Amino acid sequence: MSALTSPNSPRSNQNSDELIDFDGGEDLWRSWCDGLTPDPLLTISQWADTHRFLSPRASAEPGRYRTDRTPYMRAIMDALSPSHPARRVVFMKAAQVGATEAGNNWIGYIIHHAPGPMLAVQPTVELAKRFSRQRIEPLIAESPALRERVRPSRARDAGNTVLSKEFPAGLLVITGANSAVGLRSMPARYLFLDEVDAYPPSADEEGDPVALAEARTRTFSWRSKAFLASTPTIQGISRIEREYEASDQRRYVVPCPHCQHAQWLIFERLRWEKGRPETTHYICEACDGRIEEHHKTAMLQAGAWRATAQSADPASIGFHISALYSPVGWLSWADIARMSEAAHATDEAKRSFKNGVLGLTWVETGEAPDWQRLYERRENWPFGTIPSGGLFLTAGADVQKDRIEVDVWAWGRGLESWLVDHIVIDGGPERGQTWDDLDRLLTRTWPHAHGTQLGLAKLAIDTGYESPAVYSWARRAGHAQVAPIKGVEGFNRSAPVAGPTHVDVTEGGKKLRRGARLWTIAVSTFKSETYRFLRLTKPTDGEKAAGAKIPAGYVHLPHGTDVEWIKQLVAEQLITVKTKRGFQRLEWQKVRERNEALDCRVYARAAAWIAGADRWTEAMWRDLEQQVGRPPEIEEEQPVDMEAPADSIAGLVRRSPKRRDRRVFRSSYLG
Repeated sequence: MSALTSPNSPRSNQNSDELIDFDGGEDLWRSWCDGLTPDPLLTISQWADTHRFLSPRASAEPGRYRTDRTPYMRAIMDALSPSHPARRVVFMKAAQVGATEAGNNWIGYIIHHAPGPMLAVQPTVELAKRFSRQRIEPLIAESPALRERVRPSRARDAGNTVLSKEFPAGLLVITGANSAVGLRSMPARYLFLDEVDAYPPSADEEGDPVALAEARTRTFSWRSKAFLASTPTIQGISRIEREYEASDQRRYVVPCPHCQHAQWLIFERLRWEKGRPETTHYICEACDGRIEEHHKTAMLQAGAWRATAQSADPASIGFHISALYSPVGWLSWADIARMSEAAHATDEAKRSFKNGVLGLTWVETGEAPDWQRLYERRENWPFGTIPSGGLFLTAGADVQKDRIEVDVWAWGRGLESWLVDHIVIDGGPERGQTWDDLDRLLTRTWPHAHGTQLGLAKLAIDTGYESPAVYSWARRAGHAQVAPIKGVEGFNRSAPVAGPTHVDVTEGGKKLRRGARLWTIAVSTFKSETYRFLRLTKPTDGEKAAGAKIPAGYVHLPHGTDVEWIKQLVAEQLITVKTKRGFQRLEWQKVRERNEALDCRVYARAAAWIAGADRWTEAMWRDLEQQVGRPPEIEEEQPVDMEAPADSIAGLVRRSPKRRDRRVFRSSYLG
């Protein structure tokens, strides 16, 4: 049909049955017909196999997307299809098993076949920008079906920015879980929450980011879809574990190539000769048959998801998978065995293996280390001096009603630490003399074993008590050396310190250049780290002779350390409590009344993080060693996270103090 009859056209001598042609009639007719034609009934996995192309920028296997490469992802993607009854899809997983690509396929399907408002949330705004550039832009650029629907960002009035992609009848907004503004920016029919366990406990102090994001979907009721995916973290506080346990807890079962018994793969049935990961194989739970790596491809193709629990919400389904299911050519069983052997070195390595490889939560050990063992292992070097391994100093200050307690710690490679001094400044925060005495501490130096003098690189001071007085002093002292901090409960290992936030603003909300800047720290994270470090043991003389080194993070205490101070250092324990909703969470509780030593340690550790110690390169550590006159240790160059805040190391070593006045200090716990 090449023309349209216009009901509004003027009468003419033409036959009434004759079609009137006009410019653009064919295009209008074609568009009208296309609008009446229903979309093909495709699942998301079918759409991905048909339309998705992987870019070399974002994939190790560029080219057409093939769901058969990761068969376990088929059911997860299809559950996100509009035709599937599930409204909430939860995926607790190991790292690098294809979850984010599945989410990207869902985004592509929405743009192409089911347009509507969609919100994609990454842990931070910076990661959201990276996700957009490295994943979403290649997704659109490499798939013709999407490229014609999303205009390039360079086009005028394209509606396409880094964090916002417009397409016909829909909009994709990408934001960070740390931005409350981004989370409440729009109603959303579709919600993609990626790596939810890395989200901060609260978005700009406005509440749980997941709850804020899900509130955006209420307008769409039963038509909404949410996809929550993450590698788990710590048992009791892991968001993805909590969501998975509330679901039907599906497991991917695969048949044994020998007896066809269906089973899900568990690490405990992986076998290899000690020290020979290349011998790794899997033992069937039914016939004890030896399953080799090359069997995996056929097993994955024949696998199926099996629910193992009753979901609290029929519209919520959950999936779990470990890296044992990684397809051939990705992470092999031999690689997993090798990683398992290497993970026995530290608790941190074990946790990383359990989270990232097995896709399981880590059980945090919350028992306080034995204070008597710590007292007995004190070392024979005098307080007030810095041993050879210490390369820079930080301090943690705890403000009390009648005093300010300060602990000074030296830090070396691998966050090995030495208690250098414990100082009590008499007088409450209402006295100006108290703050003058604290001023003098900023200019003080401590002698190093190699003959130089070190001043404080950073002092972190708690703002929980008499905040205005602390802000006033911090403002005068300057943010280069002083960091006011606010402790919050909860764990956040990806970024245990957030900020700084400008506390001082004008009436119009403008930040004051020289105003106080507040850092927020996850105290639970640093307390757990401190307890792990305190449990480390030094190598014996025989082990040292064989080349063993002091483990990273080891905590050294001088011989003069008082019993009371050590008891305060281990004055809390981590316990599991139930919330009103019946979920479990971890909480630090005191086992002794006084805990100032632990608090000051946490603050000093946060100061080291703010100074940048967790992200310094090998060149930076060598520079510090040269400044203190210590022979440099040559270590393998480590990458640095350039997006994390880090101060320059210049000036961490101060050889000539401006002034020194030690009369105002008394060391009550260091003899």
